[in-house]
Order: sequence, then structure tokens, then C-alpha cells
Amino acid sequence: MTRLSGWGRFRPMAAQVARARTEADVAATLANGPLIARGNGRAYGDSAISPGLTLDMRGMDRMLSFAPETGVMVAEAGVLLADIIAHFLPKGWFPAVTPGTKFVTLGGAIAADVHGKNHHLDGSFGAFVDWVDVMGADGRVTRVGAGSEAFDWILGGMGLTGVILRAQIRLRPVQTGWIMQDMRATQALAATIDMMDATLDAPYSVAWLDCVTTGAMMGRGLVMLGRHADIADLPPAQRRRPFVTPPKRRLRLPFDLPSVALNGVTRRMFNAAYYWNGRRKPGPRLVDWDSYFYPLDAILDWNRGYGRAGFLQFQCALPDAGAKPGMAALLAAIAASGEASVLSVLKRFGPQQGRFSFPMPGYTLALDFPANARSLRLMDHLDAITLDHGGRFYLAKDARIARDVFEASDPRIAAFRAMRQTSGAAGRFASVQSQRLGL
Repeated sequence: MTRLSGWGRFRPMAAQVARARTEADVAATLANGPLIARGNGRAYGDSAISPGLTLDMRGMDRMLSFAPETGVMVAEAGVLLADIIAHFLPKGWFPAVTPGTKFVTLGGAIAADVHGKNHHLDGSFGAFVDWVDVMGADGRVTRVGAGSEAFDWILGGMGLTGVILRAQIRLRPVQTGWIMQDMRATQALAATIDMMDATLDAPYSVAWLDCVTTGAMMGRGLVMLGRHADIADLPPAQRRRPFVTPPKRRLRLPFDLPSVALNGVTRRMFNAAYYWNGRRKPGPRLVDWDSYFYPLDAILDWNRGYGRAGFLQFQCALPDAGAKPGMAALLAAIAASGEASVLSVLKRFGPQQGRFSFPMPGYTLALDFPANARSLRLMDHLDAITLDHGGRFYLAKDARIARDVFEASDPRIAAFRAMRQTSGAAGRFASVQSQRLGL
């Protein structure tokens, strides 16, 4: 038995783990199911831990083909986005959609249908997947093409439709390894949302929110717009080597910080310092790709900063009509609780018609809280506010939502359950999360 948890390290549990290096390994494990596939363990909660067998897919990490004229690549499910970037950015290609960490596997990115800072224009990860090879409940491998009903269930299905073995994806052509970032400070939540609405032509858009300040300046933020820099954007000395960026010294948090390190006072201090530091650097400037897309990856094992008890992430999506009042209610509840979040990230969602994917047209807010009784009470309150404003929740971040709350948030759940029963997936693919939520 192996002790496993999600990235939040909340409520680790004993699990039986099998490791796959080949398709035959997957089939052999499935015969002893039920199971759930697990990538690099970057889902925050219990979606990649099985009450039966947890199948570690990191051994299936081969890149199988690449077309340099189109950026189309085929790879196994255990390949990390970090590996894709390391191999193909020097050749002028970058993931078309990326979440906030590069240490996720290809299979995990598809199963969660991850989104990035460009959803408002480009959609989620699945929009750039051509096909997926998946092993179903009967042990057979099927190539499932984009646009089919089965493909749409895989996206956002959290591995509950079958084991993703390999996929073909399309990368984005880029001229450099730099991002032209435009930092803009706002004075209140409404101004933050208005600015993001007014800059929908920006390829990338994300905002950090101050979730401590109350009153007229509640929700003040830093909006970070971005686009891939062209050769002409670089200083002349850098144009010969446009993909070379300054080497980063990787830091590692080697031990769990004491739980008192991230208390209400230190989190309030961080919010104030982060806002004023960002406000000092307005306007456009060149930022390397790693710093823009993956700031948290600069500290390996940063999740240990919340102490041995771990942390919880809350992420909801609110439709356009409920975005401003809903976000205001969420921030007011957080400020009143005293449980300020260090990470408070707001993104704009564009159109999406997925059968079970998380995004909806509107806004999404992601927040981190230390795992304690006060945070759990607050998050129950945030759940209720989300429901009141027509929102739903991100399964890749969830570790504690109650089944009745989840069911009230998403009318698609009944169809997902029915599909799982009809296909036989319900008897073969199960996670602790799927049991908790009745999926």
C-alpha cells in the first residue's frame, strides 16, 4: 500500500498502486479493477486516487511522432507538459492551452479538460486534441476522434470513462520564448471585471485579486494581459537566440512549514505587498514564458508551505449574468471570515459546449485556503453563494464538496451517470471523488 493524496495534501489515504509502462500493463491492471488512472498527482483533491487500484501512468511517457511543419504531435498519456515545452519550444512550438503548472501529464490535461489564460479566445485543452486512444471497460482500445459523443464525455470526465493511453494534439507556433505582458492595476472588483471585458482581444488574460481589502476597494486587482512576443519585440542582442531565456534557480521547500506561518496576518501582509509591488510595474514589458505561465512552479513542493495538514482549493465558474454580484458576494464572505487567500486568480471564460467540462461563458475564481475547520466552514458558505448565482465547481480542484451541493450545481450529472452505466465504465473506473459525489 502507498500513501497518496492530491496536490493539496488534504486527508492522505492508503492506496494500492499499480504502475504501467505498456498498454498490456494497463489491460492487466484493468482485469483486477476497479481502477482510476493517475498522472503526476497535480489534481488538488481525491480525483486520482481509487478505492480499488490506482494506476500510475507516468511510465507511459514516450513522445511518438511530431510534424514540424504543422506542430501536430502524438504522445503517450504520461508525458508532462514540461517535457513537451523542453523539446518543442526551441523549435518554435508551445502548448496551445496550458494550466498554471507545467507538471501535469497529457492524459491528466485531457481528463480534466484544463483551461488557461486564453480560454476567452481559444477554449480549453480539448479544443486542440484531434483524437485519443482510450481503453474502455471491456479492455478494448478505441481511437476516439474529436467531435464524437464519446470524445466529448472524455473531456472533463476525470478518467471515469476509461484509461487514456495516447493522444494527438496540436501545438501553437511561436517566434520567441518571451511574453509581452501588460500589467494594469485596478481599484475595485467591478473595475477589474470591466477591464477584462474590455480587453477580450488580448490572447492571454488573468487577474490577481486582493481578497482582504473591504469597502470601496474590495476586489482591487492586477490584470495581466499577454501575448507571445515576436522577434521584433526583443532587444537586438536577443534576436539571434529568441528562445533562450534566463536560467532559473529552482528552489525547493524541503520541509513542511508550521501551520502558524500562513496565518491571517501574514496573508493580509502578502495581499497588500503583492498589490503594491505589481502596481509599481505598470504597462508592457517582456517576461519569460516560465514566469508568465508558471509562477508557482518556481518553488518545487510549494504545497508544503501550508503545513502538514495541507490546503484546499476552491474554484467555481459563474455565468456572465451572475459574475459581478457573485464575485462580490464571494469576496465579501472571505474578507468577513478573516481567512484570506494568498492565491486569488480570476479568469475570463469564453464559449464552451462540453458535455462535462468545467468552463462556462463567464468568470472563474480560484482560491487557496489552509486545511482547517474555519476554512471548511467558509468554503461551505462559498458553495452556497456559487449555487445562488448559477455557478458550478471544478472537479480537478475539489477535495470536499458535498454530493447534494455538487448535484445542485450541474444538471449534466444525470446524463454523465447514465453514460457510465450504459458503457460499463461505472463498474470499472472509480475514484474516491467519484464515490463521494455519486458519479
